[in-house]
Amino acid sequence: MNWLKSLLVAGTIQVLAITSAYAGENLEQIKAAGAFKIGTEGTYAPFTFHDANGALVGFDVEIGQEIAKRLGVKAEFLEGKWDGLIAGLDAKRYDAVINQVGITEQRKQKYDFSDPYIASKAVLIVRGDNEEVKGFADLKGKKSAQSLTSNFGKIAETNGAELVGTDGFDQSIQLVLNGRADATINDSLSFLDFKKHKPDANVKIAAQEENADYSGVIIRKGEPELLEAINKVLAEIKADGTYQKISDKYFGQDVSQ
Repeated sequence: MNWLKSLLVAGTIQVLAITSAYAGENLEQIKAAGAFKIGTEGTYAPFTFHDANGALVGFDVEIGQEIAKRLGVKAEFLEGKWDGLIAGLDAKRYDAVINQVGITEQRKQKYDFSDPYIASKAVLIVRGDNEEVKGFADLKGKKSAQSLTSNFGKIAETNGAELVGTDGFDQSIQLVLNGRADATINDSLSFLDFKKHKPDANVKIAAQEENADYSGVIIRKGEPELLEAINKVLAEIKADGTYQKISDKYFGQDVSQ
């Protein structure tokens, strides 16, 4: 039986060695290719959107660029609709998704997240003259404009809303403004940015969730070296003031807490 035990031990060591080698493979591939491929929407201001000149800009874009730079490579952004964005990780279209992705237990079962780098609250947005919807419970039987697979969509659905599918925040707001939807549940930071640019827009916050949600960089499981490298960069940019500078640019405050 000793020979069997030795064979099992040897096999276990071999599997561990293969697993370990594979675990660091993607980080090495990123460095060898000279590019960190990032999935993002490009339609979700102020996190990821196109400016007047058509350039991809935003809070998450600059965070992604900073991570790539400190990994010693360039950031390569690949845009896609939210509902298929995370699935792109499975297809290995990119190395990470940086798009204010909420950290949830369900997602953590299949993917790995970096340390949180954004804290925000879900807000219920309605037209300025809407007096019917004053709280999340008032969504029952109402139409809520949402990205169907987002955390916000799930909140609306849980409260009995009929979901009207959209590509992102901008489209959701427009549907509320033109009366094709009664409300949208979305990110408090996005709403503040929207009102900053369009202060006269006829929309308001009817209610806000008490607890903050946290977002992180999301990657495939089994890539601990890449995860560690991303977390190291996030810690560095918070320590040296780079994060504060980017956060102030888009929000006027630190949005990590």
